[in-house]
This record gives sequence, structure tokens and C-alpha cells, in this order.
Amino acid sequence: LWRLGYCAKLLKTNHFRTAASNTSFPAVWMLLAQHSGKIPGLFVVVKKNTFFTMPETVEDKTNPELYLPHPGVRGMTLLNREAFKRTVVVPALKVKKEIVHSVLKSLKQSVLQRPGLKRVVEDPEDEDSRFVILDPHKVPEFSLGESEQQALKQLNVHPEVSKYHLELSYENFKSEEILRAVLPEGQEVTSGFSRVGHIAHLNLRDHQLPYRHLIGQVIMDKNPGVTCVVNKTNIIDSTYRNFEMEVLAGENNLVTKVKENNIAYELDFSKVYWNPRLSTEHGRIVELLRAGDVLFDVFAGIGPFAIPAAKRKCRVFANDLNPESYTWLLHNCKLNKVDTKVKAFNMDGRDFLRGPVREELSKELPLLREGQKTAFHIVMNLPALAVEFLDVFRHLLVGEPCSPAGLPTVHCYGFSKHSNPARDIQERAEATLGTSLAGRCSTFPVRNVAPNKEMLCLSFQIPADVLYKRPCP
Repeated sequence: LWRLGYCAKLLKTNHFRTAASNTSFPAVWMLLAQHSGKIPGLFVVVKKNTFFTMPETVEDKTNPELYLPHPGVRGMTLLNREAFKRTVVVPALKVKKEIVHSVLKSLKQSVLQRPGLKRVVEDPEDEDSRFVILDPHKVPEFSLGESEQQALKQLNVHPEVSKYHLELSYENFKSEEILRAVLPEGQEVTSGFSRVGHIAHLNLRDHQLPYRHLIGQVIMDKNPGVTCVVNKTNIIDSTYRNFEMEVLAGENNLVTKVKENNIAYELDFSKVYWNPRLSTEHGRIVELLRAGDVLFDVFAGIGPFAIPAAKRKCRVFANDLNPESYTWLLHNCKLNKVDTKVKAFNMDGRDFLRGPVREELSKELPLLREGQKTAFHIVMNLPALAVEFLDVFRHLLVGEPCSPAGLPTVHCYGFSKHSNPARDIQERAEATLGTSLAGRCSTFPVRNVAPNKEMLCLSFQIPADVLYKRPCP
């Protein structure tokens, strides 16, 4: 126990993640093994994600058939739900129907708890009796333990366990179990997807593509509210941050509604960028803003930073190069009744910084008085390229610097595959800005994008000697 507690402290100290992170299970397991000396025989890991995952199948060594579809479904590419039917033998206890509730309460640790399967079924030969289905894990030899027998004795129930033939169908199996039974043995099974309104978004591996339509149908069947399943067919385009996709199952309707941090958005998922894993980060940045602050959103998308900032009574300048994103940004501003508080632009990021941003800063910063609380924030959420845009701030303004408190704060996002991602993104930003940020910046881990690939946010106030070009005497 001491070792496990020590490992938990190590994890908390050395392995930072936000709630939006997708923590690697093997990495955590190996860290525990390294510091505990051995891997414990039983260890429970709780994993919280902001995206949807299909539940893991618990390996049933006592009665594996209870959690496995019919073996004949292996290799199926077109879904045939009837082929999943099978009958398995499970332990059951015959009791009078009047005391079923009492028996369930007394044997709550031994009763079958599997979702979708009835724990109490009728006895076809005796209408006054019922069969209580028991968990084959807990009653492996069709014999109850001493404590259970004592509990039944108090209820005047004979503790003899019967063999019951339980009918299983497609509806009784989980997504993970179905796909594991269908795909070739030993191959990775899709374990997660992003939920965007009524759309489930997958990133399938090459070996899963022959089964893609079946996978799509299973996910739609097992997740209420999902009426369309899509698979990404290429990497995100760096210009407009969207990607081509194939509809695997359901309706071909990619215009959807989502809700994030209590704000509603509408979008065409095939034409704009939207990532539900970033909701925590959107909320974190917006929480930094106060009424009267000014936000410049350089790569605004459909408005997940801009609209909540406007709701907090900030003045917002939002820009996106993608014409579709710009259109949906305007639409969502009207939808949320902040269209009078957001000035929207459809420009290249550099042009936006050198145009509207420079114009507004040139006008506002000289007017700042000592002790004035207005803060200026510049959000640059284009992780693949944003660091390269930082050179625009070099001598962006001309004149005498404003007070240090009035210097704009930049929140720049980036990817890193470096062993020390925080140092990596800081050094890259310093090289682009042409100055050191040591002691003048903070780095926040956003999420794990892929193995050995982190997304981070670098926040800093633009140094006065970088932002201002002083006029010649």
C-alpha cells in the first residue's frame, strides 16, 4: 500500500495532464511497476476522458462465453445481428416470487449485474417461482459460499444452485465485445470516438478499413443519439483545419449542433474544425478574462473562445481564414446574441495581426492610465503553425512603450514531440520572437494528441522591446 501511495504521488508530481488528456494506460502501468518493484495482481485504473470510449471487456476466465458472441461472426464485414445469438449455461437460484426482492438484497454480491440481461426470469414450469440469475464469476462451481447459504437459510430458501440456459443476442453484447469477435484475432479494436452532436467521428487504422461499415453500424446501434458515423480519410489540412471524411453508417447529414460550457454552436462538421476534447481549454482561457478586456482571436474557428468571451462582456475581434468557419462564426454570434460585441474578419492570420490588431492596439494602449484594469489577450490556436506567426509581433507598434501592465498577453498553442515539450515550445517561441522568455512565460499542457506528441499552450506578455519600435530622434 505504501508503494502504491508513493507511485500515486509520483504520478501526480511528474506526469501532468488536464481533464481533457488521454492518459496512456501502459505508461502509467509501467511507472507503477518501476517504483513498486512488481506489478500487482489486482489493480484498478480509473480513466476519465472527455471523448467517448467503448467500455473495455472484462476477461471472463470462469465462463468466457457469457461475454463472447458466437464464434461464427469472425470475419463478418456486413452486420448480421441474428448471427450473434447463442445460449450459455449460467448458475441460477429458484425462489418463490414473493421473496425475490429479499433474495436479491441478500445476494447482491452474487447476482448477475450485466447491463441488458435480466437478473430475474420466470420459471416456465412453475408460475409461482422465479429464477434469480447468478454471476458465474461469483458462483464458479455452481455452489454458493457459506455466507450466502446462511443468508438464504434465514429466508427459508434452499441453497441448491441450478443450471439455467440463458439466451444471448446482439443486444446483450457491448460494442467492444462485438468488434473483438468480428475482427481478426490479435488485431487492435477501435476503442474510442469523438461525439459531435449526432455525429460519431472515428480515426480507423488501415487493418480496420475492410470492417468500417460494420464498425460504424455497431457504434450507432450502441450509442443512443448517434445517427451518423464518419471516418477521417486524411490528415487535417493546415490551411483550413478540416479534413475529408467518409460516412460509414446512418444519415449523410453533417450539419450538427453541439453544446460546450453551456453555450450552443451550430456547424458543418465536414467544412470546419471542431474538437470536443478542447472544451476544458476553451473554458480555462475564458476564465482569465474580465468584463471590459479585449480579446483578439487570430484563428477563431466557429467561436469557442470568442463567443464565451463576448458573453463575459469583453470586446472581441475574431478572425478565421476559412470562409466556412467565418460564415458559421457569424451565425453562432447571432445564435448566442453577441453579434454586436464581436467584430469578425475573414483574413490570413498575419494580415489580421498587422491590420485590425495593430490598429486597435495603437489606438488603445496610449490611452491606458496607471492602474487601469483593461487587459489585452491574443489567442493563437493553430497548433501546427501558430509559433511561426510570432515574428509578426517584432516591432508591430511604433512609439513609446505603454506601462508593463498594459502589454498584451499572448496564448500561443503548439505541438511538441520533444522529451521536454514545455522547454521545446518555449525555445521555438524565443527563436521566432528574437528574445528570451525566461521567467516571463508559463506553459500549460492541453492534451496528449498521439504517443509522444503533446499539445501545449505558451502564455506570455509581449516584451516591450519586442513589440515597440522606438522612433528615431
